[in-house]
Amino acid sequence: MYHQTGAFIDSKMAKAALVSSMVLLCTHCYVTIMAVNLRSENTTPWTEEFGSIELSCKIESIITEKPRIEWKKIKNGEPSYVYFADEVSGDLTGRAKLMEPASLFITNATRTDTAQYRCEVTAHKDDKIFDEILINLTVRVKPVTPRCSVPTSVPVGKTAELRCEESEGYPKPQYQWFRNNDELPLDPKTSPKFYNSSYSLDSSTGTLRFSVVKKEDAGEYYCRAKNEAGNSQCGPQKMEVYDINVTAIVLGVLVVVIVLLCITVGICCACKKGYFGIQTQTGNNYKAPSKGDGVDYVRTEDEGDFRHKSSFVI
Repeated sequence: MYHQTGAFIDSKMAKAALVSSMVLLCTHCYVTIMAVNLRSENTTPWTEEFGSIELSCKIESIITEKPRIEWKKIKNGEPSYVYFADEVSGDLTGRAKLMEPASLFITNATRTDTAQYRCEVTAHKDDKIFDEILINLTVRVKPVTPRCSVPTSVPVGKTAELRCEESEGYPKPQYQWFRNNDELPLDPKTSPKFYNSSYSLDSSTGTLRFSVVKKEDAGEYYCRAKNEAGNSQCGPQKMEVYDINVTAIVLGVLVVVIVLLCITVGICCACKKGYFGIQTQTGNNYKAPSKGDGVDYVRTEDEGDFRHKSSFVI
């Protein structure tokens, strides 16, 4: 009796477990079949400028035969349509097409295509009618020849700054500096060739700064801008390092002082001897005639001469 009762309970439990598994399985199948579900083979694709790229948007499950498919480009937080109502629009017109079932294929990519793209699928007959997936596209641009600035000559012991700039490459390039074809490491103490140099190198801005220039820092320098798309470099420029001749500077100052003293003494002597006397004359050098008896003369402003003030007295 006990054996039969135990067997009966075990059988009942087994049937309950089987029914539960079937319900879970059927529920899972129902959700999978009745819901639109998207996936992407690559959510961070990249291509070089003027290349081609596929923005992958795969439909894993759907029962709606003709779902609505849309693509939007999101740049600086602002969305815009690139595929809507079965047509490519915006700046991708003529350069993109939809690949079944929902992927977007772009040709002749430009740097302005670098952005986020959102694939949206709406299936009205599915239980879950909407799904979307976000893809980040990067169009890599090779750097152009950077602008390099190298001082032609620097005195020993002074500071010096070398600059390298490039604004076209994407992603933003990193910078390398070379002296006589040898690359400068970020830390000069890691290289026997540059161990005695006292410089700092910023690879993100391209600035090479010497805090104290030494004779061995002289040479030909050039800079290279590099990113994932390629690299470009400027031509070599020579930087000379010279010693400051303190003795020559002091002698030069003394000579200038002596010359100025001699000029000052000469001017003083000439003034004492009257060589620089200045004679000044005022008026029109006119000598007034002596007055005759009984005659007064006045000078008018308009006539510029004298006329009688009173008649002769006889």
